[in-house]
Amino acid sequence: MGKRVLLIDMYGVIIEESKGNFIPYTLAHFPEAEHPRLIRAFRQEQLFTRAGNGEMGSEEFLTRLGYADPVGAMRDYLENWLTLDPGFKPFVERLSRRDLDFVLLSNDVAEWNTCLMELYELDIYFKDVIVSGQIHMRKPQEEIFRYTLERLGCSARECVFVDNSAANLRAAQRLGIRTVHFNRDGEPYEGCQVEDFQELAEMLETGIE
Repeated sequence: MGKRVLLIDMYGVIIEESKGNFIPYTLAHFPEAEHPRLIRAFRQEQLFTRAGNGEMGSEEFLTRLGYADPVGAMRDYLENWLTLDPGFKPFVERLSRRDLDFVLLSNDVAEWNTCLMELYELDIYFKDVIVSGQIHMRKPQEEIFRYTLERLGCSARECVFVDNSAANLRAAQRLGIRTVHFNRDGEPYEGCQVEDFQELAEMLETGIE
């Protein structure tokens, strides 16, 4: 490989769980009588999506769901309901001697991403961090990939994008970005796939077409 930018997703890749965990987390923390209201908040009002788009901050989002201590709830969820893939840091260290820049590209509430980066000391691994809640656009919209290329000053062919969502990968692929499906959940995908960071490292070292 020549010079490359590795765009890599947070949830479902670096973090083993997807953001889908937050709904069961919330339902577990409120009485059953509150569940219809909460489901409406997630589905009809789309509060989670709106927070992830930066339309509201974490504190407002969690307060509107009914959390009395929104900061405490955020930290409890991120620290106790999510798991850093143990293969991620060895993966980055293994590839750190190669001509490869790591860039996080994640759909997330801005404050949640900041908390996760601090919790697992991830900042040192990334040249840049691009989060939907900060830039008000999200995957799989093609505009977030155009924005990313412009922000990084690179071409699509210089990038490899790793995500666990086939829809996100297809959007990037339409712009000419090379894609790798991190097959965490067995979702069908017609392109390159890896099962873990060991396999991803081997693929990147060998070269990807």
